[in-house]
Amino acid sequence: MPGRRHRGPARTRLAACTATVALLATGGALGMSPAQGAPAPSAGQAVTAEDGARIVARNWLDERTVDLTVRSPAVGADVPVRVLLPASYAKAPDRERPVLYLLQGAHDDYTSWTRETDVENFLAGQDVITVMPSSGATGIPTDWWNFGRRTPDYETFQVDEVMRLLREEFHAGQRRAVAGVSTGGYGALAFAARRPGAFAAAASYSGVLDTTAVGMVTVVNAIVARELELPGSLWGGPVLQRANWTAHNPYALAEHLKGTRLYVSQGSGIPSTDFGNLQGAVLEGTLWGQARKFTDRLAALGVPAQTHLYHGGSHAWSSWQGEFKASWPTLAAGLGLPTN
Repeated sequence: MPGRRHRGPARTRLAACTATVALLATGGALGMSPAQGAPAPSAGQAVTAEDGARIVARNWLDERTVDLTVRSPAVGADVPVRVLLPASYAKAPDRERPVLYLLQGAHDDYTSWTRETDVENFLAGQDVITVMPSSGATGIPTDWWNFGRRTPDYETFQVDEVMRLLREEFHAGQRRAVAGVSTGGYGALAFAARRPGAFAAAASYSGVLDTTAVGMVTVVNAIVARELELPGSLWGGPVLQRANWTAHNPYALAEHLKGTRLYVSQGSGIPSTDFGNLQGAVLEGTLWGQARKFTDRLAALGVPAQTHLYHGGSHAWSSWQGEFKASWPTLAAGLGLPTN
């Protein structure tokens, strides 16, 4: 799945996705050389993590942004990863810094955050290494059941392999936070719940946070099917492999989020303030009920979280960029950075 061609403007890709999901949910069918002044890569030498993952190519886009190609045993393929360095990196490349993960949404790719938002400028003055690893074509960063083969494993790739390589390549520290949009929002909360203590903070913007809530199995299967994969290949059948679905469900694992700084945002979609994107509003509304159920569960468990469940909005970057900035104090606190 990694390496598929770019699919055109984000709005076009989103419209195709939301149309499919909306029908299902309602019962229908479904290289550049290193820039001058950029940190010099080790020429001709691959950096290898202890688990066998290694960097096989580096493509510097500018002095702060590099696209890595990682040969990942967990995924079984070469996988792209974008790394955004702070402005302070050039003068102090050996200083240990925390790591911020930004995860893509469904049917998008690892370039989405820098393509669709101003994170490059917003994070320039923050002393943090930002990493945007590919989650494959579906954008669901998980270990696939794949009929017992347990591959590809994007969770191990992102949480373990990428982190080890960042320590080798950029002196990344152990402290990290994770945030994501849509299926990336799922990944952010799933990672934090499945790996307690691995992330000091996690933020979800319009994420799938209760994968077995009414309608959500259909939504997840539609995302998988759109990439011409068998729906059962992700986590198995929702009945026969119910335990596996539960083991990957942030709602079911919510108690494990205690001690993690959390930010959860979700719009109601309809009535939308994002005129011209009705399909995005419909999908946002499809996710509204499960988001409220998830935040209610956090409250019942006594798990602190900053929540923003707002009226309107749509399943699009026009909503998510503002939500990222609103969540920054939560993420920064987890990373040990100034929150103002």
